[in-house]
Amino acid sequence: MQIVHRCCCGLDVHKKLIVACLISLNEAGEFQKEIRSFATMTRDILALADWLTSAGCTHIAMESTGVYWRPIWNLLEEQFELLLVNAQHIKAVPGRKVRREVA
Repeated sequence: MQIVHRCCCGLDVHKKLIVACLISLNEAGEFQKEIRSFATMTRDILALADWLTSAGCTHIAMESTGVYWRPIWNLLEEQFELLLVNAQHIKAVPGRKVRREVA
């Protein structure tokens, strides 16, 4: 597999919750995956941005329904390369998402 980005993130955006999956390549050449959840208030989105910046993330793909992605886009667009993806277009991709309970 050709590595395009050494560190990137996928966001699943909901009305009151953002689930972020950060995938990065460690120094041993292995992929690491970390999943965190954030609220959708400005301070929480900025905390998400700080976490991604500290991890060296450069690219973010967002999956959203409705207009919930817009405030996240506005706060992150100056720091990261953003993509808005249609969930229906990637629905059948194997292994794309693991369901987790959020506390």
